[in-house]
Order: sequence, then C-alpha cells, then structure tokens
Amino acid sequence: MSKPFKTLDDMGDITGKRVLVREDLNVPMAEGAVTDDTRLRATLPTVTELSDRGAIVLLLAHFGRPKTPSPDLSLALVTKPYEQVLGRPVRFIDWDGADAAVATLQPGDVALLENTRFFPGEEKNDPAVVARFARLGDLYVNDAFSAAHRAHASTEGLARTLPAYAGRAMEAELDALAKALGAPEHPVAAVVGGAKVSTKLDVLKHLVARVDHLIIGGGMANTFLAARGVKVGKSLCEHDLAGVAEEIMAAADRAGCTVHLPYDVVVATEFRADPPTRTVNVHEVAADEMILDIGPAAVEALGDVLKNCRTLVWNGPLGAFETTPFDRATVALARTAGALTVDGGLVSVAGGGDTVAALNHAGVADQFSFVSVAGGAFLEWMEGRELPGVTALTR
Repeated sequence: MSKPFKTLDDMGDITGKRVLVREDLNVPMAEGAVTDDTRLRATLPTVTELSDRGAIVLLLAHFGRPKTPSPDLSLALVTKPYEQVLGRPVRFIDWDGADAAVATLQPGDVALLENTRFFPGEEKNDPAVVARFARLGDLYVNDAFSAAHRAHASTEGLARTLPAYAGRAMEAELDALAKALGAPEHPVAAVVGGAKVSTKLDVLKHLVARVDHLIIGGGMANTFLAARGVKVGKSLCEHDLAGVAEEIMAAADRAGCTVHLPYDVVVATEFRADPPTRTVNVHEVAADEMILDIGPAAVEALGDVLKNCRTLVWNGPLGAFETTPFDRATVALARTAGALTVDGGLVSVAGGGDTVAALNHAGVADQFSFVSVAGGAFLEWMEGRELPGVTALTR
C-alpha cells in the first residue's frame, strides 16, 4: 500500500550523501548518566540503516529548554551514552566550525550536532536557521514524532527545504496511528483517563465522532458523573465543566458512540498508599469520601466491551494508578487489552507519559500493537490537529 509520505525505502543510493536526521534525544539525565534510554534505542533502526547504506549521518536534536547556549544543556553530554547504545563511534560536532567538521566525515560515519535550540530562531522556524542546517545536508529524515507537533526549523522548515523522508520510528508511528483512528477497523474503543477534563476537552470532542465506545476514567470520570447528578463527595471534580460534559455526552448520543462511566468505584477518606477503602455503587459515595479508582464490576464490563472491539486507542489511567491499591482497574483492563492483542483480535495503540508508565507497571507494554512515547504530539493527534512536522513530510 502506498503511503502519503516517503520513507527510507524511497531513497535510492545514498552512499556518501549527507543525511540530516531529526531525532528525539531529549533524555533524562542524573549525574552525567542517562536514567532512561528509551528514546536513544528508538533511533537505532533509522541510524543503523542509514550508516550501513553508506550515508554520512548527521543527527539533529534538541536537549532541554535553553534560553542561551549552556554547557549543562549541550548534546556533548549525550554523545557517549548514545555511542554505547548505538554500538558504533559517534562524533560530536559544535556549531562553530560545523561545516569544516562535516566535510571530514566519511560514508557510514555518525555525528551528533549540537543542541538545535542553541539557535534562538530554531523554535520560530527562522528561515536563516533552516538555511544554516540545510547547507550541511543533502537529504532530510524526520524520525522524531514526539517533536512533530512543533513547526520548528529542524522539524518543519528542513522538510520543506531538502528532499524529506520519514525515518523508521516515524513511519511505524504514523502507520500505527492510521490504523488506530485514520482508517480503523470498527468497532473502535477509546480509553481516556487522567485527572482533569479541561486538559482533554478537545480529545473527547474529536473522539466521540470517530469511536464506537468512549471509556472515561480517572478524575475526569467524576466530572461526568457529577454532570449526571451523582454526588461525588470530596473527589477531584471540575464542577464548573458540568455543562461541557453534558455537551460531550449529547454529541456522543448523536454520533452513536456509547460513553462508559463507572457504576461501581473504589473510595477512601484520604489519598495515600493503602488507606482503608470501600467499593461502592457510584450513588453511595459518602460526603467525606473520594473516588480513587473504578470498581471491579465496571472493569469486568469494560473488558467485555473490548472483547467485541477491533481497535483500541488508550490515553491516561483509569484511577490514581501511582498509588496502591488504586492501580487495580488500570492494570486489569490493560492486561485484558494486552491479551486480546496477543490473540490477534485487537489492534491496540496507546500513548502519553502516564499511559506508558501505567502499561509498564501492568507488564503489558510489549503486548500492545504500538505504544507511543510521544506526549504532546500524541495528544494533539488524538485531538485531530494537524502536526506540522508530519504535514511537511506528506506534501
């Protein structure tokens, strides 16, 4: 099937060609060591393939949010850890003298250029910065979906200046997203959790017209329950958004989308690890209690919903999953989704930081069809927004 963007398969002979590759190397570090190398490992398919094909691989990435160039936010700090993950030499190149340094590289060499955000015009997509980057390369590859929602010089400007291709990680992400909401197999379920409705309003409005089942969890569910007249005690709840919740439920009705809210919940009078809890019907929450998770009967019913679906999109936990025992609903439903995916009945796509943490906690991240480590970009995609870095590849 032809794709709306070019991939590494469309490149032809790239021996000796200088390929600028936008990657996400914005990794967490402590005392000079990378504490989570997930993003570094995600780059390997693209970087290894280009190097093996004889390209001169020039990596572009940002690191932190520098106001001015500073040694604390130099990608020089990431070069050695990246070299260890890649298993081949990586040369660090500062912007001063970059042209001369790039000219000395040989086919197959990999070099990491200094933090793109050391240029004030990078985030403004300044044509002068785009030109500065472009003169170093012959071809451009965007492999950083997590930065694709920003129209920066290194994500959007370059794709309009040089022949542009999607890297392997970007290609896998876009393929998975197309399967999940672009042209999904129905019935489609979406799990949307998290603390506040206000942060996911656009997601909910976009999804009700595209999915058959909308499963709402987390603190957000309390706002929807309150809008339906349920007394939620001391639970986290945005009472001022009751009208918006009503509108979303009405839009779902018109679109033939079933909204699933919990009918039994786990409550406690204090929010801490392992307090005394009760599992009650939603209409039995006491004035001094907080809803902190979905109850077992509701989780079982949601599992039955997933068994009848072909596609699942998941963003956000069902309860306060970082604190035991309020991780139970998220873990149970995630394990059901994982098992259905492994059996071949379900295409499951999940994304967002909390979601990835929750699936890892449940031990099922590797059972899902695709887990996106992109936070903001995944959320904006779920809102139906155009992602400039992706649009530039599909022109």
